[in-house]
Amino acid sequence: MAVTTEQIITELKKIYDPEIPVNIWDMGLIYKIDITDKSIIIDMTFTSPTCPMMEDILQQVKSYITAIAENLTVTVNLVWEPAWDLSRMSAEAKIDLDLTEQGW
Repeated sequence: MAVTTEQIITELKKIYDPEIPVNIWDMGLIYKIDITDKSIIIDMTFTSPTCPMMEDILQQVKSYITAIAENLTVTVNLVWEPAWDLSRMSAEAKIDLDLTEQGW
């Protein structure tokens, strides 16, 4: 059975930056998920290029997705364009972080 985008998203929702109580999917840090017959490629970013947990989170993404990848090659690309901003967050994340009053 092939890995689905939904399965990948489920795994990504298990990964949190320890400083932010919202998972990386709902934070809008995942820009692209490409699944082929040989690979899974994920493009992601961070809220800041100086995030002290960047390497740990990148490794978690690779590990979590590799665990369900069924012999596919997993590549996680760190991208900075377009720059992340609050508009990428899910409505749930904005509620969790109490950002709804600011018009986001």
